[in-house]
Amino acid sequence: MFVRVKKIGPYEYLYLVENAREGGRHVQRVIKALGRRDEVENSDLLDGLIASAARYSRRSIVLSSFYRGELAELRRRSIGPDLVFARLWAETGCHDVLRRQLADRRFGFDAERAIYLTVLHRLMVSGSDRHASTWQQSVDIPGAEALTLDHAYKAMAWLGEDIAPAGSGRIRSRTEAIEEALYRHRQTLFGELSVAFFDTTSLYFEGQGGTTLGQRGYSKDFRPQLNQVVLGIVLDEKDRPIASFLWPGNTADVTTLLPVVERLRRRFGIGRACVVADRGMISAATIAALEAQGIDYILGVRERSTKQVRGTVLNDDGVAVPLIIPRQKGETELAIRDITVAGRRYILCRNEEEARKDAETRAKLIDSLQRQLAQGGKRLVGNKGYRRFLTAPKSKAFAIDPAKVAADVRFDGIFVLRTNMKLSALAVVLRYRNLLAVEQSFLAAKAMLATRPVFHRTDAAIRGHIFCSFLALVLRRELLDRLVARNPTIPEWQRIIDDLSDLSTVEVEQDGRRALLRTAPRDSIDPICRALGLVLPPVLQEMPPVEKHAETA
Repeated sequence: MFVRVKKIGPYEYLYLVENAREGGRHVQRVIKALGRRDEVENSDLLDGLIASAARYSRRSIVLSSFYRGELAELRRRSIGPDLVFARLWAETGCHDVLRRQLADRRFGFDAERAIYLTVLHRLMVSGSDRHASTWQQSVDIPGAEALTLDHAYKAMAWLGEDIAPAGSGRIRSRTEAIEEALYRHRQTLFGELSVAFFDTTSLYFEGQGGTTLGQRGYSKDFRPQLNQVVLGIVLDEKDRPIASFLWPGNTADVTTLLPVVERLRRRFGIGRACVVADRGMISAATIAALEAQGIDYILGVRERSTKQVRGTVLNDDGVAVPLIIPRQKGETELAIRDITVAGRRYILCRNEEEARKDAETRAKLIDSLQRQLAQGGKRLVGNKGYRRFLTAPKSKAFAIDPAKVAADVRFDGIFVLRTNMKLSALAVVLRYRNLLAVEQSFLAAKAMLATRPVFHRTDAAIRGHIFCSFLALVLRRELLDRLVARNPTIPEWQRIIDDLSDLSTVEVEQDGRRALLRTAPRDSIDPICRALGLVLPPVLQEMPPVEKHAETA
């Protein structure tokens, strides 16, 4: 039944009607004429009718009492995180792969649930692993109710432990076996890997660090006094995480690329894929090895320190091809030249926007340098930004060298690529620019997922801790991909997380009966549910009565 409005002359009238079936067709049958709309709205007729009907509707009674603040919350638990990420945990293969790996282990707790809890915590609130054991009390995670911090630590140590494949005699970590199994699971959905983007970063430790992994080296976090580990991540052409790598903290970037290529070829069974990496990976030995093995590559080049680039490539006077790359905010304007020197192919690129920024930065630096020199400039030698523009002093006074300033202008907005591929120069540049996705993944892993700081001491626990962030990246990427597939414009990640956290069930009690009420979903929940094929729980769920045990003496 429902109320229908009908206009008769200058007035609107309200009728209580019902849908009925007569003669094989649906009709609306008037039960009662309620009167003129303005008169009914100014009377208590509708309120009385609704209140009278609500006495016989358990759902309406509970909901209306709760919204009026008449029912206290006995317990509130967030259901959004597990509702969404449990589906992705299963469909990406994480659940099944971990269960198979755990088949021969006899833990006294559910290790797969402990790993899932840790990954979910990284996605939702980050923070330390210690905080996860407290956070889980406010979140509905089936199977994780009794898990403790000690269980999480044991599960992470298991993730990162060394294993020996049957009959191989080789030692590798369990995380490698899990990555390979996940890749095979997703390969049936996405096909062969054709492009592998690779980059590294460093993660520092609070405390001693790992047995062998924790070493002091060049810190990209500006924490040179702390032990660290070098982390590498491989993404495919769709920005999906494929593999992660860990090295001791004093490992140089130039030594990391070949082991990555070897693993992709041998352990992932990838026949041919183009490797794309940044300038920190390039060396003569690396390129020689890649070419000897017939591996395609696109590598960034150090423009200032590579003699052939500085002396020949930058002086090339060939015609530059303009390229406009659309992006979310405006466009990127590039000028590209394809140059071959002694059989080596280089792509010289100039980003006009970055060139303007470089010029503005240099002008501000020179202006500041002039003011500092007027006050006495000996202390400026320790500043790399200043030192590159100063002359070697013939006396005690330093001065700005105009030749060095002019030489610096040549590098404004410039980046240079080296490749052995036969793709067009434009295609090479576009493929290299996708390497930015790896940097975004590092930002997510380090800032959003709070991989750092790391407090674990053993190598196995450190590998497991960082691998949980890798699994979180897999789920995050999967969710974003599915949202983009339905609508290119998606909410910000933090808004998604906030909306998932807000979706909750509230336990209330009325007249001795308990019920679970689901909160109203925020704006981003509906597109997420549509993208994943999810259905929200009902607004009200009756709970079984609480058993009353007889008191014992």
